[in-house]
Amino acid sequence: MKKTGGELIVEALKANGVKRLSCVPGESFLAVLDALRDSDIDVIVCRQEGGAAMMADCWGRLTGEPGICMVTRGPGATNASAGLHISKQDSIPMILFIGQVQREAREREAFQEVEFRRAFTEFAKWVGEIDDAARIPEFVTRAFAIATSGRPGPVVLTLPEDMLRDEVEAPRAKRYVSVEAHPGRRQIDDLYLRLLKAERPMVILGGTRWDADAVADFAIFAERFQLPVGCSFRRQMLFDHLHPSYAGDVGIGINPALAKEIKESDLLILLGARMSEMPSSSYTLIDLPYPQQSLIHVYPDASELGRIYRPDLPICAAPADFVAALADLEAPAEPHWAERTQRMHQAYLTWSKPPATGPGAVHMGPIMEWLEANTGPETIFTNGAGNYATWLHRFHRFRRFNTQAAPTSGSMGYGLPAAVAAKRLFPEREVICFAGDGCFLMHGQEFATAIRYGLPIISVVVNNGIYGTIRMHQEREYPGRVSSTDLTNPDFAALARAYGGHGETVESTEQFAAAFERARESGKPAIIEVKLDPEAITPTRTLSEIAQTKSR
Repeated sequence: MKKTGGELIVEALKANGVKRLSCVPGESFLAVLDALRDSDIDVIVCRQEGGAAMMADCWGRLTGEPGICMVTRGPGATNASAGLHISKQDSIPMILFIGQVQREAREREAFQEVEFRRAFTEFAKWVGEIDDAARIPEFVTRAFAIATSGRPGPVVLTLPEDMLRDEVEAPRAKRYVSVEAHPGRRQIDDLYLRLLKAERPMVILGGTRWDADAVADFAIFAERFQLPVGCSFRRQMLFDHLHPSYAGDVGIGINPALAKEIKESDLLILLGARMSEMPSSSYTLIDLPYPQQSLIHVYPDASELGRIYRPDLPICAAPADFVAALADLEAPAEPHWAERTQRMHQAYLTWSKPPATGPGAVHMGPIMEWLEANTGPETIFTNGAGNYATWLHRFHRFRRFNTQAAPTSGSMGYGLPAAVAAKRLFPEREVICFAGDGCFLMHGQEFATAIRYGLPIISVVVNNGIYGTIRMHQEREYPGRVSSTDLTNPDFAALARAYGGHGETVESTEQFAAAFERARESGKPAIIEVKLDPEAITPTRTLSEIAQTKSR
């Protein structure tokens, strides 16, 4: 039986387990949109392609299955590149389908034409174009396998408009099988001997390819061995922060005490983490390319082992397979590093207690304490990038897997579309987006998407009237010479109401709790605008203090 290319795309998606996708419609893939009308795939129509791609990234981040996004050629695709870059740097499986110009018009700079192999190779693991509709099952299944195997990442498939209308006979698509790498018995024995000989071991968790069972099993292993465990930048959901082995997050603004312990460790196990610039504190935590510590690096892609740091023991394995291999290792009766682990956990608890005061009438410390006391462990927190994220990053204690969606690439605008995606995926769970005023308006139009689909997310918009992170660096490097960092903002609470949502404005610390409860009770997508003094640029230092550092 002949089918159109559009029908074959949808059939291949369903065969590979796709339940939802995000899109901004375009005339270049009308045949796919028509086929989707007859399917049970949940299609989320977005307001800008960057937001749509970020939603797909969030689905890939929270499920381990490729998030699916569809956009049109030219400006649609280039808008989506923002989300594509996040997925690449964050190792998130995603497939971006791009409607393309008709085949006969290629290489003529036709309307909105882009040669995507040249344009997007840096952003994706593979960029392919389907010229023959009969090969759609082959290309789509290959895309799923590439996106999920080794180091996960995004794949781009372009779909010429006329190809999607072709009627052809094609084989029925089959589900992809991701490539797995398992640790060898000799490698596990080697690791075990190195661990027993160590005086100051340390484990850092990160990356993707985790699941809830692997996270739980590793927590049991860490408890049996009483090992100190840190989590890489914005991968904090990989370990319970109140577990006695948790030592803190390894990223921007690391606890100096934790940084010292890492530098002084004699055995460092990187599990799933790449330890790129942010978690390595600009490559200062671990010596390049030869670490002083004995380094065991566990990663599912052989090309990353030794790429930045030369490990003493490289193990090519996904986290889940590696953790399973640890189950039968016998822990020492009294590990001689146990006291050190306890000390590191206590240091984390002290470090993660927010300050009670600060400049201005709104103090984020008590707000964070209230959120900790009044949100459950299954609450999902999302954020983009900016100094405001420090309050969530440092002072929220993550307890469960799949409760964090934030870009390690430091991309602004991620939090709101991620919150929309997370709430669509887990409607029974509370989803809270943290955003700065600059960050929110990068993709604030996706609040309309939350309204359309009735997704009662709560966005806490920390409004200090500036691009805060850039202003902080500006004051440090060029004190007193403010340039291009001031912002003029809307009334965010009124904006929420204009969209049909719930809006609140918080101008003093005491107003926050009641405002949040009203937002909750409204049952609508909500924005809580928190008016923060720009001097409160970090939890411990003001803008003025940072400027004075340079002048001295």
